[in-house]
Amino acid sequence: MRAYAIPLTPTPQTFNISLANKEYLLTVRWNAAPEGGWWLDISRPDNGEPILHGLPVVTGTDLLGPFGYLDFGGSLVCYSGASDEAPTYENLGIGNDLLFVVSADG
Repeated sequence: MRAYAIPLTPTPQTFNISLANKEYLLTVRWNAAPEGGWWLDISRPDNGEPILHGLPVVTGTDLLGPFGYLDFGGSLVCYSGASDEAPTYENLGIGNDLLFVVSADG
């Protein structure tokens, strides 16, 4: 297994990224409502067409797991070290990292 950190800072942001040799547009946004937290949108980079929108960024699970049919080529997990707490507004990308994980031969 190989893990690649998605370059995030604790601020809402939109950027292009290549995952498993495919290009995507990622948008990470903060929902300040109770039980809100960070949310992730994945779109096509050329026209912004939604692929997956409104994924909650939580720890302990593959965010792309339920969407295997979309063939992202890996898993997307939020890793917070020793804690399983969801990232806060202040620590996304700083101790709470979003990782794209692929098999060693992938």
